[in-house]
Amino acid sequence: MRISARELAEGTPASRDRYVDLLRVVSLGVVVLGHWLMAAVTQDGVGNLLAVVPELQAATWALQVMPVFFFVGGFAHALAYRSRPRYADFLRARLRRLLRPTMVFVAVWGAAALVLQVAGADGGLTGVALRLVTQPLWFIGIYLAMVAFTPPLLRAHERYGWGAFAGLAAAAVLVDAARFAAGVPYVEFLNFAFVWLAVHQLGFLRADGMIRRPALLAAAGLAGAGLLVAFGPYPLSMVGMPGEKVSNMAPPTLALLCHGLWLIGAVELLRGPGARFAARARVWRAVVAANGIAMTAFLWHLTAMLGVYGGMLALGVRLPAPATAAWWAQLPLRLLAAAALTALLVAVFRRFEAPAPVPRTGGSGPLAALGIALALLGVLGLSMTGFGGLLEGHTATLVAVRVTAPAAVAMALVGWLLVDRPGRSRS
Repeated sequence: MRISARELAEGTPASRDRYVDLLRVVSLGVVVLGHWLMAAVTQDGVGNLLAVVPELQAATWALQVMPVFFFVGGFAHALAYRSRPRYADFLRARLRRLLRPTMVFVAVWGAAALVLQVAGADGGLTGVALRLVTQPLWFIGIYLAMVAFTPPLLRAHERYGWGAFAGLAAAAVLVDAARFAAGVPYVEFLNFAFVWLAVHQLGFLRADGMIRRPALLAAAGLAGAGLLVAFGPYPLSMVGMPGEKVSNMAPPTLALLCHGLWLIGAVELLRGPGARFAARARVWRAVVAANGIAMTAFLWHLTAMLGVYGGMLALGVRLPAPATAAWWAQLPLRLLAAAALTALLVAVFRRFEAPAPVPRTGGSGPLAALGIALALLGVLGLSMTGFGGLLEGHTATLVAVRVTAPAAVAMALVGWLLVDRPGRSRS
């Protein structure tokens, strides 16, 4: 029996940190809105508004909030692992709700891609959609890695505190030095781990009340990012830009880590008023409801956006050139349409995000670890390949390895089955 958001909200214990839940919802919401805003779609294809108007790249210093989401993830994972310290149980409890909606998304889009390709209708905006809709899956892959590394990194935190974070940050510095000063090939990809796990480690510190000077953290991060961008090889934008030689996001750089520090310091400075806001009954009900569908909305929001543009083109609506007066005037209507279509897709697929009423326990730790590794590689691979050219085995490079879309789908599916395999029921 499904429990309503109102019932969950009313049953929330007073000890729960509601501000963290608010941050989770707001950060994902800002990411979704940012993707919708950056899309510069015309009859000729899909571009990036930040490339059309480079001055807007400075806005990414406020709108690139994925570090906040990973910081919140670290906080939640610390509490979850301490309440369920058996590795296999922890993995399955954290990942079932994440992987189920993801695999449904993969199955639906995979089937649609095959039908479109067989029918010869995979060109134009449809072909672009087949490549673009999987890009947000990189976030799922990184999050899977964070869950997998939580037990050892939490032990390191409990032993060394800020020293564990400093170790990861120092590793990120060394990687960038090897990349930019020594030109070591492929070394930059290590920062997918070091940068994001350092941000995640800050969540552990938050869970134990060890971030006591958020103003200092914010100031140091902002100053560090500013100096690195001003005097280093780092671009202004904190999101990836088409055709750029160096990206702060893919792979992450030391500049992005500093950006994460300033954002986390900023949200910690707002903790008092944010907690009071989240404690309001209506606000908390909205936060609970949004958290119950957040992953589904995130997975399908690009589908909705591209569906809006595809519908406009099918109706013969002329899409204005990006950043023109007509484009800005049309923007609110496009955003409302994308939000409405996302809501419709959420209504269809939200059931797959619902947690199981009785958690499973038991099972093999090594099998669970293998499952998460395969799921991680499959999801990251699919984020690179997209769904275009499934029948031809379209390939893309994941770090230094060529991967095909069918192989990525197979790895993700096998990984999910291993993570989701039955254990002993809780008695």
